[in-house]
Amino acid sequence: VRGCCPLKQALHQEKDTTLIFEARFESGNLQKVVKVNEFEYQLTLRNDLYTSRHTQWYYFQVSNTQAGMPYRFTIVNFTKRNSLYRRGLRPLLYSEADAKKYQLGWRRTGNEIKYYKNNAGQDGRQYFSLTWTFQFPHDQDTCYFAHCYPYTYSNLQEYLVAISNDPVKSKFCKIHILCHSLAGNTVYVLTITNPPKSGEDTERKAVILTARVHPGETNSSWITKGFLDYILGNSSKAQLLRDNFVFKVVPMLNPDGVIVGNHRCSLTGQDLNRKYRSKMKKFYPSIWYTRNMIKRVMEERDVFLYCDIHGHNRKQNVFMYGCERKQRAKAPHMYPRVFPLLLSKSCPDMFSFPDCSFRVQKSKKGTGRVVMWKMGINNSYTLEAS
Repeated sequence: VRGCCPLKQALHQEKDTTLIFEARFESGNLQKVVKVNEFEYQLTLRNDLYTSRHTQWYYFQVSNTQAGMPYRFTIVNFTKRNSLYRRGLRPLLYSEADAKKYQLGWRRTGNEIKYYKNNAGQDGRQYFSLTWTFQFPHDQDTCYFAHCYPYTYSNLQEYLVAISNDPVKSKFCKIHILCHSLAGNTVYVLTITNPPKSGEDTERKAVILTARVHPGETNSSWITKGFLDYILGNSSKAQLLRDNFVFKVVPMLNPDGVIVGNHRCSLTGQDLNRKYRSKMKKFYPSIWYTRNMIKRVMEERDVFLYCDIHGHNRKQNVFMYGCERKQRAKAPHMYPRVFPLLLSKSCPDMFSFPDCSFRVQKSKKGTGRVVMWKMGINNSYTLEAS
């Protein structure tokens, strides 16, 4: 990956039309680029740190562009057999020139998109390629490409600062430090509820939301932001929800992985969504403190719902995974299918009930959804969004 300023100057002086790639910024991911010919480049993504796997998330910068030329990029080391790129998904492009001139942000781009098995596997593993053609909108522009709309740790911090500085929202949204990550980054927890009125019964049930345990699933952060925008708003429904529930929100469980541009793992190469049964506070602090926070909440009040928000790279629609015993409880409100069914009725164009699953697989026993269910939260879910 190339991209130092002296190199940029040298390229311009020699009128070299080679594109300059850079990914050494927050959440960036790109390991190597090979120039195949004047307008074709072969790209290799970086594995999650301290693993030999998990290539899906990409986010990189390209400069020294030529407008209107037929470029082709091919990423050669995906490991998933199936992909939404086979079902219409397109890469994202951001142009600094368009942003400055037209206030235009991220947009989908690419033609002749293909996702296919390749012959790059020299280590006995099978790899897949994503290839697409496109044209840059401007000469000498700086552009960015990404798998999904980026949402960085810095974005989250800016959002939380805006809430804390808001004289209205800060009255019913309290931001606290849950813990610090292995790299010393703050993991935040938000408590959202209206102050009780005098003489009011304050026995409010809790709703617990967590997100971004997998760094490359940026859509989970955007869904969480959408929820927070709504619940912190001044609509009558938002106020009614704040009057009746206490919301606990952990918006970014894995800030280290987000910052370094991992797709699935923590800074130590571990999938944190398999560690909810672990007692190793030192190695998985955000998971340990989240589980203990939920235990404390359960001692104080009933927990109506727990939901861990994710993004899915192979399935379309928004859907849920729940937990269901082979012999269901008799009380109707105990059925785990009710809440997802209500969502599908409320948002039939977005939420797909047929895509939901309620099996508890052995491989998922360490996930937040299953562990919280076994702790006694009947409405315990994973929300997936494509």
